[in-house]
Amino acid sequence: MANKGLLMCVCQGTCPSFQQMNIFEVGNAIRREKLVDYVGIHPQLCSTDGDTFLSTLLKGESTDELYVAGCDPTMQIKMFRDALESAGFSKENLHGVDIRNMTTEQAVAAIKNMLGADK
Repeated sequence: MANKGLLMCVCQGTCPSFQQMNIFEVGNAIRREKLVDYVGIHPQLCSTDGDTFLSTLLKGESTDELYVAGCDPTMQIKMFRDALESAGFSKENLHGVDIRNMTTEQAVAAIKNMLGADK
């Protein structure tokens, strides 16, 4: 079985586009249903320390598929490119979903859809 991880990025926690949701409840909803092997929250994955976090997390091949809930998925691939390359992690195994301007319930539904758990 492949190890799947979910990271949620909240744009420092101060971005107005995340104010309608409880990010901890979003993570708990996914965790309780055991839809992934781990759930994490990072304040700003697109920052330099976000690159360090991603490359450290993904080295060692303990994660087979990484799901990121945050900003635009196309931007995620561009912003995380260096970290993925540093870790030897294929961008084909990175899956993203935009959860900005959503409520807690909407974000949970969007993440479940990305994971294929709503089928």
